[in-house]
Amino acid sequence: MRTQEQVNEIVRLLLLEYPEAQCTLDYEKAYELLFSVRLAAQCTDERVNQITPALFARFPTLESFAEADVAEVERCVHSCGFFRAKARDIVACAQVLLEKHGGRVPDTMEELVALPGVGRKTANLILGDVYRVPGSTVVDTHCIRLSNRMGLVDGLKEPVKIEMALRKILPPEHSSDFCHCIVLHGRAVCDARRPNCEVCCVKHLCQHFSG
Repeated sequence: MRTQEQVNEIVRLLLLEYPEAQCTLDYEKAYELLFSVRLAAQCTDERVNQITPALFARFPTLESFAEADVAEVERCVHSCGFFRAKARDIVACAQVLLEKHGGRVPDTMEELVALPGVGRKTANLILGDVYRVPGSTVVDTHCIRLSNRMGLVDGLKEPVKIEMALRKILPPEHSSDFCHCIVLHGRAVCDARRPNCEVCCVKHLCQHFSG
């Protein structure tokens, strides 16, 4: 495990390395991000960004999503995979947002995870990116891999356990940005199969490299 001083330095260096780190899904409205994240499950953000312009043009309001024929939404999102479940969740989520929240995406973890198709990862992304809630920690596959490699967590695989462990050590004001940095670092440097340690900006602090 890394010391708190090492953790803080890892965060600082990653923020310097990726100063423009942000969510790679394209959206203009909070509910569009919510739906895009649902589409991104078992799918790349790149693919989702290819699909959503036409989807959001076809259904330009939350009301139009709530009234949509699920079969038509399925056709729009077919190439994302698991399209039936995703289309069903999107329509149901739009209905709940209108019926229970007045069309506003809620700003609490409890209310967000109660929405159809929304888990803690999605909720943390909304809280961090839309509402700037300190401590919001998005745990995806990159975060799971890199947190263990770097020694930020010790052999944890369950996303919720990793989230809770990271919340204890990450500076709350940088948690969301750190998670975006981790995604970019995981794609560019710390690959699942062959991490390119020689060009890593935090290799001198990394448990995997030093071990």
